[in-house]
Amino acid sequence: MKLLFMGTPDFAVHSLDALVAAEHEIVAVVAQPDRPKGRGKKLVSPPTIVRARELGIPTKQPRAVRSGPFVQWMTTEMDADLAVVVAYGRILIPALLDAPRRGCVNVHASLLPKYRGAAPIQWAILEGEDRTGVCTMQMDAGMDTGDVLLRRETPIGIDETGPDLWARLAEMGAALVVETLDQLDDLVPQVQDHDRATHARPLVKADGVVDWTWTARRLHDRVRGTNPWPSGQTTFRGDGFRIHQTRLVEGESGATPGAVLEAGPRVVVATGDGAVELLRVQAPNKARQDAADWANGARLLEGERFGA
Repeated sequence: MKLLFMGTPDFAVHSLDALVAAEHEIVAVVAQPDRPKGRGKKLVSPPTIVRARELGIPTKQPRAVRSGPFVQWMTTEMDADLAVVVAYGRILIPALLDAPRRGCVNVHASLLPKYRGAAPIQWAILEGEDRTGVCTMQMDAGMDTGDVLLRRETPIGIDETGPDLWARLAEMGAALVVETLDQLDDLVPQVQDHDRATHARPLVKADGVVDWTWTARRLHDRVRGTNPWPSGQTTFRGDGFRIHQTRLVEGESGATPGAVLEAGPRVVVATGDGAVELLRVQAPNKARQDAADWANGARLLEGERFGA
């Protein structure tokens, strides 16, 4: 099948590679423009563009997708049976959705209609879900509102972080989109139950703030769902402090929330109903490090408090 591929981050590279391996013809890869990155603000191409160049596939990175040259190209010059859209990051107008002969199929990293939007992986973890998955859907003009073609579920590990789940769902989505195209003529699209829809908005810095009076599970979910950004955020000794990885500790502590229960070799902190062990942390103006190493250097004492 002749495909137009639209995707930007590394999550989408897995699907691009799978479609190439399945011997579909990719007429072009479309991604967002290069962005400045790092201290030097050097322009860096999206992972899909880098991979497309390696594969010798033509690329396009339009700044405007509602009008202008790209819309004209896609609606009058582009020759594709279908567009596959994976985390492209732009809303497509009806003219673009209708441009491929068989429309557009999207890979979405949630069990629709739950967690429509830009950050479904992170919000599934933040909300304490124990299962998630990927769906393929026939795109329409709404945000992730199209009819579902295929879906696959998977459990979420109790310690699984955003990047961990991102990597697993990227592989699942790649396999599912190939399966979807193989069965496209026989699939019966399933209308979503829009009354059950939830929205997974992009994360903001404030989403990382933790409250030590929360349950241990809620705090743990907050830290792993905001990894790597904005990460768990609290205060210690009057300064901002980041928590990148935790582990649940069994039992009830009975201590004041935020109090240090163990200061080494484990770093254990009381929560509203129990405790968590800090595994990876970041003190102000420091690099990320193992919590035990930080505690040793900071001369952490039992009874000190986070968030006080």
